[in-house]
Amino acid sequence: MQKRKLGGSGLEIAPLVLGGNVFRWTADAKSSFAILDTFIDRGFNCIDTADVYSTWVEGHQGGESEGLIGEWLAQTGKRDKVVLATKVGGDMGAFGKGLSRTHIILSVEASLKRLQTDYIDLYQAHFDDPSVPLEETLEAFDSLKKSGKVRAIGASNYVAERLKEALGMSRDKGFAPFTVLQPHYNLVNRSLFEGALQDLCITENLGVIPYYALAGGFLTGKYRSVKDLEGSARAGTVYHYLDPRGLDILAELDKIAGRLNASVTQISLAWLLAQKGVTAPIVSATSLAQLEDLMWSVDIKLDNEALRRLNLVSA
Repeated sequence: MQKRKLGGSGLEIAPLVLGGNVFRWTADAKSSFAILDTFIDRGFNCIDTADVYSTWVEGHQGGESEGLIGEWLAQTGKRDKVVLATKVGGDMGAFGKGLSRTHIILSVEASLKRLQTDYIDLYQAHFDDPSVPLEETLEAFDSLKKSGKVRAIGASNYVAERLKEALGMSRDKGFAPFTVLQPHYNLVNRSLFEGALQDLCITENLGVIPYYALAGGFLTGKYRSVKDLEGSARAGTVYHYLDPRGLDILAELDKIAGRLNASVTQISLAWLLAQKGVTAPIVSATSLAQLEDLMWSVDIKLDNEALRRLNLVSA
C-alpha cells in the first residue's frame, strides 16, 4: 500500500482513513472488530475517532468509539500497525468541553485509558474554542507533544483566519504547530474548504483528512428520494442534498461510474483524492461489503474529462 506523508506531522498514512464514528452506534462490536481487522490487514493504517463519539445516541455518554478501538487493540496487538487519531473539545456533558488547558489535559488521559495505549499519534482540536485564549490551547497541545503522549497535533473545523493565527502563534512562541487539518469537504459541499483554507494548507504543508467525504452516504448513490431516507439514521444529514443540484451530481457520477466500471462511492472518493492538498478522506463502514467498496476507491484514477464534468456539475 502506497503511503502518503501527512503534511509535516512526521506520520505516513494510506490514502483512506477509517472513521470510528459508527462504532457502537450503527456498527455493533462484532462488525466493528471485523471492519478494523480487514482495513488494517489490507494495508491501510489510519483510524480516526473522537472522545465525543457517540454522545448523540440515547444512553451513550461519549467514549464509546474509543473504548471499542481500545478493546480491539488489546485483543489483536495491532497497535504498531495503526496511526491512531482522536479529537478533543466536543461537548462531553458533565465531563466538560472546549479547549482550555485543564480540559485538554484531563481529556487526553481519559482517551489514552479508553484506547488502551500510552500515546496518540494525532491529537486534534475538534472545534475551535474562541472562549479560551489561543495561546493557552496551543501551549497545552505543545506540552502533550513534549511529554510523548501525542506524536502530532491537528485541527478540525477551523476557518482559514483562525488556523493562520494559530500557526503564526505557534511559530512565534516556539510551540509544536498544527500539522493536520480535518475539514468538512466533499463533492456536494466544497465551499467550506476550497479557497483560503485549501490555499493555506498547501502553503503551510498541512496534511488534510476531510470528513463527511461521502456526505453522510448521499455520495454513495443510496439516497435518491425522500422515500429512500425512511428509517435511516442519516436522514437528517442527507435530506438537504436532495435538490436539483444534488441529483445532477448523482447523475454525473452514474455516467462516470458506468464508463469506468466503478461504483458511485468509488468515483466520489476518487474525486476527493484528486483535489490539491488532500491527503486521505475519512470514510466509515458498517459492513465488510461497504468497506470493500470503499477500499477499491484508491485504485481509481479519474481522467481529465471526468474531473472537468464533476467540477462543473458541483460548482
